[in-house]
Amino acid sequence: MGRVAVGAAVVAAAAVCAAAALVVRHRMRCSGKWARAIAILKDFEETCGTPISKLRLVADAMTVEMHAGLASEGGSKLKMIISYIDNLPTGDEKGLFYALDLGGTNFRVLRIVLGGKENHVIKPEFEEFSIPPHLMTESSEALFDYIVQALAKFVATEGEGLHVSPGRQRELGFTFSFPVRQTSISSGTLIKWTKGFSIEDTVGQDVVAELTKAMERAGLDMRVAALVNDTIGTLAGGRYYDQDTIAAVILGTGTNAAYVERAHAIPKWQGLLPKSGEMVINMEWGNFRSSHLPLTEYDHALDVESLNPGEQIFEKMISGMYLGEVVRRVLCKMAEEAAFFGDTVPPKLKIPFILRTPDMSAMHEDTTPDLKLVGSKLKDILEISNSSLKMRKAIVAICEAVAIRGARLSAAGIVGILKKLGRDTVKDGEKQKSVIAVDGGLFEHYTKFRECLRSTLKELLGEEVSENIVIKLSNDGSGIGAALLAASHSQYLEVEES
Repeated sequence: MGRVAVGAAVVAAAAVCAAAALVVRHRMRCSGKWARAIAILKDFEETCGTPISKLRLVADAMTVEMHAGLASEGGSKLKMIISYIDNLPTGDEKGLFYALDLGGTNFRVLRIVLGGKENHVIKPEFEEFSIPPHLMTESSEALFDYIVQALAKFVATEGEGLHVSPGRQRELGFTFSFPVRQTSISSGTLIKWTKGFSIEDTVGQDVVAELTKAMERAGLDMRVAALVNDTIGTLAGGRYYDQDTIAAVILGTGTNAAYVERAHAIPKWQGLLPKSGEMVINMEWGNFRSSHLPLTEYDHALDVESLNPGEQIFEKMISGMYLGEVVRRVLCKMAEEAAFFGDTVPPKLKIPFILRTPDMSAMHEDTTPDLKLVGSKLKDILEISNSSLKMRKAIVAICEAVAIRGARLSAAGIVGILKKLGRDTVKDGEKQKSVIAVDGGLFEHYTKFRECLRSTLKELLGEEVSENIVIKLSNDGSGIGAALLAASHSQYLEVEES
């Protein structure tokens, strides 16, 4: 072989070696990046783990905070608000009742006829209206006049046989989903507006009085029998159909819980004890916090950047508003530190709250062999089109960790309520049934979340106790529940009973 040929062979061999070295280096770099991505995932899974021992500590902390909140105002992160509702529906209620549900930029008006134990709720009807943006910042009078105008039109559509008895006023349950300082069953002053409303002259005013004045201006003869929130409405709806209902939990965009407390167990209660001996407490449990909560760096960052830093920590870990956002933050770190989606971070991934919980649940519950749904969600929402199967599997694992933590913490919160009421054990073989009414899209539509919550309750309470604990879906507490509370607090109840 000539020198030229040998030289060429040496050059070719060197080129092959260099190319091979580049491939090896690329693979090592890729495997190094992949190892880093998996390390971030494993660290996250570990930090947000919820072993049963930790959940018991969370349940105990919830019970302790409940006691503190009932003892004095401001004594706990849990507000434990006295609702002044001491008569929940029994199922015997009869007659025509209305509800007004003002929870945001839309409001609903509802009408139901109650037929007692035999017929329950007959012919529920409702209409929904949106509030023009200018009325969200104008004046109290303008807002309530607009609402009453819609309510009056709805009342005018009462069909045959739907009218109230002569000499009687129509009665209404008012669901007002803004921070209120309740002063009686049918009065409460607005603490502050949220959800884009900013009407200064309503703050500090009694919202029932504002609504009543608007009804008087419109010539609408109607009395507000109860001022409630959606959680208490859910409790009322649950109790109406099942007298063993002792608490209600909302697991939707936000979260809250309410339950029936023994009136003598509320040290901060100043008035006469109610005849029923019971009082509904609105816990505002979204604000619960404890050193036992498995908070991660992503939760801390989400909280710091939120509109209410340091507040609603429990809500930020378990509610539909935030679960998808926690997933996004973990993916962001994997993209930035481990080039999880390639050399550049997908621009859409940097947008807070772009990944909604319904999308997260769809990815988590994807049963296709190649996780096709995960791929299409990444493409549609984040504009990531080249995801491999192992990437998709890692994303499902993140969704799993976030959802399971949320569901297990929700279960621990419920056990905290049961402990406070002494219903977390079986006493002397006595089996008392306890029904928890649950409403909210997170619980209703996220199957894995719902199933995990139920199985965690069994794990925490044991087989014998959990046989007597029933978690029941209870829809439309903010609407039908409010109308039911108008019925159970009707001014004509004693007339009918005597």
